[in-house]
Amino acid sequence: MKYFRGKPFPLGSSLCMQAGKFGTNFAIFSQNATAIELCLFDENNQETRVPMIANEGTWHIFVEGVKTGSKYGYRVQGEQNEQAGLLFNANKLLIDPYAKAIEGMPDLSSEDAVKWYVWNDERDNGQIAPKSVVVDETFDWENDTPLYHSWAETIIYEMQIKGFSQLNPELPQEIRGTFAGLAHKNSISYLKKLGITAVELLPITYHIDEPHLQKQGLVNYWGYNVLGNFAVDPKLAADKQNPLKEFKQLVKTLHKANIEVILDVVFNHTAEGGKDGAMLSFRGFDNHAYWLNEQGEYENWTGCGNTLNLTNINILRWAIDCLCYWVDECHIDGFRFDLASILGRTPRFSEKADFFTAIKSHSKLANVKLIAEPWDIGMHGYQLGKFPAPFYQWNDRYRDDMRRFWLRKKLDLATFARRFAGSDDVFSHHSGSKSINFITAHDGFNLQDLVSYNKKHNLANGEENRDGHGTNHSNNHGVEGETNKELVKNQREITACSLLATLLLSGGVPMLFAGDEMGHTQQGNNNCYCQDNETTWLDWENRNQTRVDYVSDLIAIRKQIPLLSQQDKWWTEDSVQWLNPSAEPMQVSDWHNQELRQLTILFEGQWLILMNAHKQPQQFILPQGNWQVVLGQEKGTLMTETQSVTLNNMGVCVLQKSDGVHTKILET
Repeated sequence: MKYFRGKPFPLGSSLCMQAGKFGTNFAIFSQNATAIELCLFDENNQETRVPMIANEGTWHIFVEGVKTGSKYGYRVQGEQNEQAGLLFNANKLLIDPYAKAIEGMPDLSSEDAVKWYVWNDERDNGQIAPKSVVVDETFDWENDTPLYHSWAETIIYEMQIKGFSQLNPELPQEIRGTFAGLAHKNSISYLKKLGITAVELLPITYHIDEPHLQKQGLVNYWGYNVLGNFAVDPKLAADKQNPLKEFKQLVKTLHKANIEVILDVVFNHTAEGGKDGAMLSFRGFDNHAYWLNEQGEYENWTGCGNTLNLTNINILRWAIDCLCYWVDECHIDGFRFDLASILGRTPRFSEKADFFTAIKSHSKLANVKLIAEPWDIGMHGYQLGKFPAPFYQWNDRYRDDMRRFWLRKKLDLATFARRFAGSDDVFSHHSGSKSINFITAHDGFNLQDLVSYNKKHNLANGEENRDGHGTNHSNNHGVEGETNKELVKNQREITACSLLATLLLSGGVPMLFAGDEMGHTQQGNNNCYCQDNETTWLDWENRNQTRVDYVSDLIAIRKQIPLLSQQDKWWTEDSVQWLNPSAEPMQVSDWHNQELRQLTILFEGQWLILMNAHKQPQQFILPQGNWQVVLGQEKGTLMTETQSVTLNNMGVCVLQKSDGVHTKILET
């Protein structure tokens, strides 16, 4: 085997030519290591070690003949000083933090199994540890580029790759639950008919199952326990040998359908847990640099035992390099950042934190959609509205207030209108709303359970129902869980549709959780992170097609309303009128009348939205003009200003200004 000095950048493994020879350049960061060996494994898992060259904290080497599919890892030597946070152990094989592919899964299912990976265990685990894999990143994109739809026209569909298509009988069995399953023509056709413009994918990167789940025979279904931030998780691919190629094909296919791809990414912690957790990658390269604060201690702002130290310039480079990789190599259109308040900690949150500055100053990330989950579990971790442009933010106030309005009768019209109009009280320092509106997401009740359960039912998670949100603002409509009572089922459906109408007609960016449009139930489990089964897999055969069509109509209407689909500025009195049931402007007393639960909203004089959150049907007088019902009861009916509409309890109705001729309004 021949090897040369190589180059310190780019970090990771890179197929290339050096000195006229083909091979792979390897580069890795460690600030405190005294020696690093590159470990190459052949087809028989026999190991060859190559010493690396140090260059101001970066270690590198070029090895001739190393090609696509070659397995490798690292062994790092250095001082062992627990009090100083130096936990080096060359007996533990480490995954490359820049690895584009990873093979194998660590067994952490028992105390004895875990010991093979702890930092102070002296046994050599090279034969059983996961391995990094050299990949060929070439792919025929056929002139594809990221789409970058405007925020105003964006409608997000949050999904987990496997759960979306695992039970879809219209797909070939061998591709269900995979990237290829989502890329199948029937999946694409469904998304196109629904009308969404972007899919937001729960983590598709390489992750492992936590020890407590492995001990129970459960898995981390959501994928937030990430270990390989650059690597596609092969479990989500039909072609286990080429998961990256299959993922790229999915992105290209979605782009051809004019659908953006947003990745859920995790830069707040790694799967290695606290100090006594497994040594798999970051901890072995440089525990002190990657995680520890100035006092030499771990922060636990995630609840996962460690928090990555993005104030270290080398760790910051790793995160930015990762984002650029997904944009450059995989044409990703945007990112949703898990527990994003951590990314702004210095250690207190600052909108001028290095991470935010680095993103804003990087040309490759200039047009990328950026979405923050604006909280973590640390002190002062809730930072909704505090993130700098260009970040949009998950708005949990919208979620809770809309639930309270429709399900708990505990919100006045003034607060409802403020959320409906984009939450100007939260985002007032911006030129328009930065709100990602959602009623449900992967975390918490899904929509069907929100209208069917008053309590969480998480026993299947193995934590005695202690996990998951305790305050859900839900309403079971008189019966806990599934029922055969038609009256209850009908009321649940009306309420669910009213919540969907509110979401898709509000100012800001709507996010729909996959399956909500189908009426999928998770049987009351509001923390399904470990349920890789029919609880979370969408039930295509029993989907509520009436609700699917309703959501499709709603999205079609949203796209026709310029105020919602073309502008991202704050609403003004010229564009929106707020009317009481008598079609008169709302007064101060109306806004704070706890008994008044009706509202008429007039968009640009052309679109009329009637909302009735009362338990009984209510009458609405229509404003001047001729109107046609385009959504809700009596769809297609022509109305005039001399008429009134009696709207069912808990219902929403949408009308469009008409010339008096009965015409087809929607192209669905």
